[in-house]
Amino acid sequence: MLSEPRSGRLAAWGNALLAGLVSPDEAVVAVVGDDAVHRVEGVPGEAGPVGLTLALGRLRSLGVAGWRVALPAPGHPLGLSGPPEFNARALEAQEAVVGYGAGFGLVPEVTEAGPAGDLHVEVVWHCLPVREAPPADVPSLGEAERELAEALREATVVLTRLNVAGSGPVAEAALDAYRARAHAGRELLAPGYPGRAVRVLELAQRVGLLMRLAFEGGHGGAVSASEMAARAAALHPVERVARRAQVAAFNAYVEELERGRS
Repeated sequence: MLSEPRSGRLAAWGNALLAGLVSPDEAVVAVVGDDAVHRVEGVPGEAGPVGLTLALGRLRSLGVAGWRVALPAPGHPLGLSGPPEFNARALEAQEAVVGYGAGFGLVPEVTEAGPAGDLHVEVVWHCLPVREAPPADVPSLGEAERELAEALREATVVLTRLNVAGSGPVAEAALDAYRARAHAGRELLAPGYPGRAVRVLELAQRVGLLMRLAFEGGHGGAVSASEMAARAAALHPVERVARRAQVAAFNAYVEELERGRS
């Protein structure tokens, strides 16, 4: 269901770079992560693809003061503001970053090559015009935290009643791996983000893991068609709320900018 999106890393570390809290090299290393290389295509004034450092600097000079995340899904244009061409490309990728302060957005195109366990991953970010308007369906950080806690409580009641996969040895092993990764110093967000944003993002990603375990773990005790429908009805709204919370966490930097300008 949910994982750490590349658009989230780009927005978070791009915002830290804009705030002067990290160097360009630090930001690029964090954004690229385990991928081989990231390039940006369509940067104004450039004839071909360029590196992230040049692209982020150029877009800053053109007025981008912050980066938001969009995580759209069919029927849910979460974080998008148009135009249709950008929305369609972002929906196909299921993620994008949207500039705040200037009408530019970036959509990743991921290419993988090589055997399993030794993939060579290259990412091309396509720079496209975006409409400068409020993003669709993005809650405030406070709203996202409350919605996520409520949705998780409601879903837990239903899933427990249906004995849905999401508990047991496999689920516990996955959760232990998640906790170990978190405790090993993995930085969920870049410098400059409030602690509440980190807390919301961690909970949203943990909920996403639980949803994935529930969907991939078979039918559990939900053996009838009606029970399986009840499981889906319980899980899908929680996944939607978790995506909204994840976007709200990544967008907390811009939320603070807007609050300061109001």
